[in-house]
Amino acid sequence: MPALVLVGAQWGDEGKGKATDLLGGSVDYVVRYQGGNNAGHTVVIGDQKYALHLLPSGILSPNVVPVIGNGVVIDPGVLLSELAGLNERGIDTSKLLISGNAHLITPYHRTLDKVTERFLGKRKIGTTGRGIGPAYADKINRIGIRVQDLFDESILIQKVEAALDHKNQILVKLYNRRAMPADLVVQEYLGYAEQIRPYLADTTLVLDEALKAGKVVLLEGGQGTLLDVDHGTYPFVTSSNPTSGGACTGAGIGPTKIDRVIGILKAYTTRVGSGPFPTELLDADGEALRRIGGERGVTTGRDRRCGWFDAVIARYATRVNGLTDFFLTKLDVLTGWEQIPVCVAYEIDGRRVDELPYSQTDFHHAKPVYEYLPGWSEDISAARTFAELPKNAQAYVKALEEMSGAPISAIGVGPGRTETIEINSFL
Repeated sequence: MPALVLVGAQWGDEGKGKATDLLGGSVDYVVRYQGGNNAGHTVVIGDQKYALHLLPSGILSPNVVPVIGNGVVIDPGVLLSELAGLNERGIDTSKLLISGNAHLITPYHRTLDKVTERFLGKRKIGTTGRGIGPAYADKINRIGIRVQDLFDESILIQKVEAALDHKNQILVKLYNRRAMPADLVVQEYLGYAEQIRPYLADTTLVLDEALKAGKVVLLEGGQGTLLDVDHGTYPFVTSSNPTSGGACTGAGIGPTKIDRVIGILKAYTTRVGSGPFPTELLDADGEALRRIGGERGVTTGRDRRCGWFDAVIARYATRVNGLTDFFLTKLDVLTGWEQIPVCVAYEIDGRRVDELPYSQTDFHHAKPVYEYLPGWSEDISAARTFAELPKNAQAYVKALEEMSGAPISAIGVGPGRTETIEINSFL
């Protein structure tokens, strides 16, 4: 059985956790392939809500093996705290596997992230301040610390000292901060080693053997397409590749093993942090979407910026990810509007543009071109088939499907695990 990839088709926060959980009963492995604890998934099971920041959403499904792949950056303190929190709530986390090649976030990464963002002032990116960007920068600069380094004290000391020889110069001379003692960092991180050891695995080998044995592997990205460092709204992006291409490098499997790429698409649009957002609403409608949709970041706690559905970025997500299906979430939030605007194109300097402009300047100046679809007032949370939706809700879904370029195979009509309409099976 080939692998499936689950990606956010907007700026993240689309509801990937719910989608992963929905598939949890049908897959054998769920792999987080990029990002760190700057991403969050909310999963609602019965009357219980689980907020996951670093762990794969599949950890809530008892028959799933959750995997943190080599493309993830891990804050070990956050990881162990999150595991402890789930254990206290009766969730078995013993099946978790962690790649020894995943890189670690250290205290100096977190410090640099925060002081750099403050230094940028009005030009800030809107990072979470959790050290993700600096950790990825060290990885690319080949001075990063990996999970496997925790188990070789000599290597860990050498790597931390080498990194701080450089970073302390920046902290002291550029940002007027105190130097960070290497021995304290080493001491703290050696203390994590034995707690992490039971989870350590050659995850690329494990996943290859699983696929050969006919197991179903779901590859789960954090953030969303428009936050991809290569394909997003640079520089207002994350520091990794949430797009489907990142799944191969971040999990260590080849592209020929991937059979389906599912895009998670919110029925409207949200964004956290700085950067362009053509359909953003700074009025009562935007506030209503925020309030009804509970639009507050799972990880950051920040209010999300809200706007109408943007079909231009949905088409772009279909193209750069090779999407085969969409999972449309939060359709229920739109109940009550007499008419619902949908952005079908942009106007840039008097020109109509139907595809996402590759120029950063053009995208900053893009104004939405709207079409207006009739709304509905009926409660749709009890609908379990497409036919049970109000006619106008059906028409809205079909319009979004046609504009976005891939079939909508499932629809979220509420936050709960069962509040979903499955049109076509993902497996």
